[in-house]
Amino acid sequence: MDQLAPTEKYSPFRFFSAEQWSRFRADTPLTLSEDEFRRLRSLNDPVDLAEVSRIYLSLSRLLSAHVEASQLLFRQRQAFFNAVDIVKTPFIIGIAGSVAVGKSTTARVLKELLARWPSSPKVDLITTDGFLLPNEVLRRENLMERKGFPDSYDVGALLRFLSGIKSALPDVRAPVYSHLTYDVIPGEFVTIDRPDILIFEGINVLQPGKLPQDGKIVPFLSDFFDFAIYIDADEKLIHEWYISRFMRLRETAFRNPDSFFHRYSQLSEDSARAIAEGLWTNINLKNLRENILPTRARADLILRKGADHLVEEVALRKL
Repeated sequence: MDQLAPTEKYSPFRFFSAEQWSRFRADTPLTLSEDEFRRLRSLNDPVDLAEVSRIYLSLSRLLSAHVEASQLLFRQRQAFFNAVDIVKTPFIIGIAGSVAVGKSTTARVLKELLARWPSSPKVDLITTDGFLLPNEVLRRENLMERKGFPDSYDVGALLRFLSGIKSALPDVRAPVYSHLTYDVIPGEFVTIDRPDILIFEGINVLQPGKLPQDGKIVPFLSDFFDFAIYIDADEKLIHEWYISRFMRLRETAFRNPDSFFHRYSQLSEDSARAIAEGLWTNINLKNLRENILPTRARADLILRKGADHLVEEVALRKL
């Protein structure tokens, strides 16, 4: 993460090795069993409980401190306004990073760890996949080859959803996405009802929009976040993980006749690998370089992964 630290004196981040970071766990207990963790882990993700203990328990402790501070500030604002009818809004955690970098595993593990705090907060998890424009619209707008890029999302729906959550509205709905059909499921929604904490995960959640010239307020998704995490790794590693995951899916989920990618399961290994390389180079690598990686420095915390998806370095924004 040299780009983030031209010198330690001027960097907005503090940097820790994985070993240093692990010491901040203190007495935070590991509340996940091996079986529970196995169900949370994504396909082809080798992260184990030792990594949860080493990295994610310290992160859970840090997030607990941020949530407590947010609650204290809320009470102070109540006193400032001399009002008791102000509704406490959910604490929103954004998680960003490339495809195949391990965002989903991180999000699911954090959801379970946070929900098991002594205070037993209500924790929900939403991904941005459901806010992709339907394939029918993407085809009509010639955007199928840009699926996952910022312009392939229903940004208005994303902002309405996060605004509803931050306004503590009841029963805020989010559309549901099917990885089997590679499309939004028409008429299907998941309902989020005033959680204490919402984890919002997606590749472009830290992406800023264009600033208007007239000074009008135009919110970005990250404006609704209380804490933002970026999952980072070298391009070469992410490339390897993406190809490995694609080839694994070719042997599993793609074999389902209803899968959008079923045709790839019928190809030879060499042909399938060539397809995966093309998808990586023409879509995912381009999106990473143009849209995802440039948002890294906007995060509050960066988890830098090395081989085998193990975190090697942690960068925490200074207060």
